Amino acid sequence: MYLRVRGRPLLSGLEAWVCKWDRSREFPYPRRGIHNGSGNLSAFWRGSAALEAGAFRRREIWLQVTIAKDGKRRNRSWIFRYTTNGRTTEMGLGSLEVVGLKEAREQAREYCALRLGGVDPLQHRNAQRAAVAAANMKSITFEAAAHAYIAAHRNEWRSQKHAQEWSRSLIKHVFPTLGSSPVSTIDTALVVKALEKVWQSAPETAARLRGRIEAILDWSTVAGYRSGDNAARWSGHLEYLLATPRKRRIEHLPAMPWQHVPAFMEKLRAVNSVAARALEFAILTATRTGEVHGAVWGEVDPDNALWNIPAARTKSGRLLRVPLAPRALQILKGLRLAQSEHLFPVTKGALGKDALHRLLKALGHNDITVHGFRSSFRDWAGESTNFPREVCEAALAHATGDRVEQAYRRGDALEKRRKLMEAWANYCSQPVASGDVVLLRKSGVDA
Repeated sequence: MYLRVRGRPLLSGLEAWVCKWDRSREFPYPRRGIHNGSGNLSAFWRGSAALEAGAFRRREIWLQVTIAKDGKRRNRSWIFRYTTNGRTTEMGLGSLEVVGLKEAREQAREYCALRLGGVDPLQHRNAQRAAVAAANMKSITFEAAAHAYIAAHRNEWRSQKHAQEWSRSLIKHVFPTLGSSPVSTIDTALVVKALEKVWQSAPETAARLRGRIEAILDWSTVAGYRSGDNAARWSGHLEYLLATPRKRRIEHLPAMPWQHVPAFMEKLRAVNSVAARALEFAILTATRTGEVHGAVWGEVDPDNALWNIPAARTKSGRLLRVPLAPRALQILKGLRLAQSEHLFPVTKGALGKDALHRLLKALGHNDITVHGFRSSFRDWAGESTNFPREVCEAALAHATGDRVEQAYRRGDALEKRRKLMEAWANYCSQPVASGDVVLLRKSGVDA
């Protein structure tokens, strides 16, 4: 057993070293430098008095005591000391508060074994720590990978709402199970665990979630954060563990037969309100309800009779140029006096989302939807006109043909669509005979 006093005056403060040496004698005060002694090293930290700076050693293990900057606290830690080629090296083994004597001895034994094999213990430990740090740099949790994937693909999605739906669905259904797991550790069992509850209650939602998990794991593989097969792959993999999601039966929105639209429009024109003009404008332009609700004057080009709906407000994510028939321009001219940025203003900003539906209900058409008039327009164009199918679909902002055809088709058939929309407006304005009955049917036009 040895005692070394570092940077302390000779014998000054040594009375503070209190040890029970073999329970029978006290440690003899040293005279200078390092002196031999005998006793129980574990008694060192059971002393009742404060410990001065210094170190006890047993073989290669040192218990070092240093005084904190405040002069009150004593920091006690284990030191492994060894000499190689005349050069002495000290390695910290941990604080006495965490590492006991037994653990310190085990670490020292391992380092001694390394030295016998010609390996420097400090270099070996530093190499291990560097390897762990490098592995951590290549590690990423599923939640972090999901946010990175969404950020990378946000601009290619059709709307901000779609990106928000991604985040909300993952937060609600997936992150509780996979969020904190490194993507490199996610296996089939974890994916099934994340999906099994929602797979039974909401199969369509679960199918979308599975696809999103698969996309995030694919991104992680390409980014170098994981390797191997995708644990969320359906074909030849999860299809054997999970039942095929039930497809929801598509129910078309109620729509009015196109033969009865003129009678309805005559009734609508008799209503003097902003909501009535907005509904008439939506029918004449065959646009979506949300596009009409958010329309502002900055989108209207009256000189060229155009309504330019920006990509951020369209379902397709592309600019939509809507030709305006004379009646549609007349509606806007009557609203221009309102002095608002919105085409169809109310007291507090834009027209409410339910305003047009409430108007239909007030007119006695509880089962009709505003969107259904797009179907009425499409059936009229297909059954009573000779306009090409592509032009009719373009008027509804529907894409036609395969991806290759769409890539080569750069125009939007504006002038052909202008003629179509003028013919539709003329049809909607034609006089009707008295006694006509408005019927309802199911619409087959997509959203």
